Amino acid sequence: MADILSNILNIVITVLVFFAIILIHEMGHFLTAKAFGMKIYEFSIGMGPRLFSKRTKTTLWSFKLLPIGGAVQLGEDFESDDPDDFRNKPVWQRMIVIVAGAVMNLILGFAVCAVSIGVGGDIATTKISYFYDTAVSSREMKIGDEIVEMSGMPVWTTMDISYCLQNKSARFDEQTSTAYFDMTVIRDGQRTAITVPFTAYAGEKPGSYSVVVDFKVYPQEKNPLTVTAAAGKMFMTESRLIWISLGDLITGTYGLNDLSGPIGVVTTMATALDQSIKIMSFDSFLLLVALITINLGIFNLLPVPALDGARFLFLLIEAIRGKPVSAEKEGMVHFIGFAALMLLMLIVSFNDIVKLFTQ
Repeated sequence: MADILSNILNIVITVLVFFAIILIHEMGHFLTAKAFGMKIYEFSIGMGPRLFSKRTKTTLWSFKLLPIGGAVQLGEDFESDDPDDFRNKPVWQRMIVIVAGAVMNLILGFAVCAVSIGVGGDIATTKISYFYDTAVSSREMKIGDEIVEMSGMPVWTTMDISYCLQNKSARFDEQTSTAYFDMTVIRDGQRTAITVPFTAYAGEKPGSYSVVVDFKVYPQEKNPLTVTAAAGKMFMTESRLIWISLGDLITGTYGLNDLSGPIGVVTTMATALDQSIKIMSFDSFLLLVALITINLGIFNLLPVPALDGARFLFLLIEAIRGKPVSAEKEGMVHFIGFAALMLLMLIVSFNDIVKLFTQ
């Protein structure tokens, strides 16, 4: 019974965190629209039928059934003569309002990275401090080497090193159980290119492998400056991993079955929260929260119909040509995009439910 209550509590907390991420995104749109004197018709959290709502003098505040998003309705999809309506404001103001939600998510992501590093242990550098007795990487690397690049990818954090070790080998020799990595290190103040061997074992999929990490790195003392710098590096690492994942999705490396919707995200977050509570260390959970809010910010900036990125693209076209695209045509594009996104959401959510009962 206690485990059931604990799981329910973890899910509730996770849903609240998820809602907070959405709320901050929408507050970005809301606050900038307010600052420019735009009329705000509705502020809603969730999608679908309204569970409850309250109307103030100028705005309808709504809480909807499905916890998969939110919206600030500014009247951007229709034309009117009201000077306070979105489409009648200067284009630069509308651009700021449209990107403000994503910017708020990115700022939140950086802040959560900083909190995670602040509450965690020592800050990990990328400078080698120790090799295990069985280390094969010590054939090429030395204590004091600072890893700055792997397989052509700049290295900012230990997360970058972990990603490269699992995804970026220059060559994997299954017969000798060795993976080789092209690396650049700072050694004695000079950039030095080396090819480093690691013990690795073949995975289930052809060509896949699991690398044995056989070294440790130096810690860095925590203070406001080092925490801020480390948060910036972690923010860049997580942002880059999101772009890499998007590229892998486009190229077919990942398929629909590898995507997670709100159900999958909440499940993953609840599991991570449960593990964090058991060990009383929340830095890993916070990094996951940062990854999700950064992902939301980046995803919303993509030029996909119905997303903020596509709306910004229409505004950019208006700024270049000197007149807006008709509200009817733009609205139709966004409607089609929204329908496609909802279909994708249904498919991904179905996969999430199947995974819950099969894994």
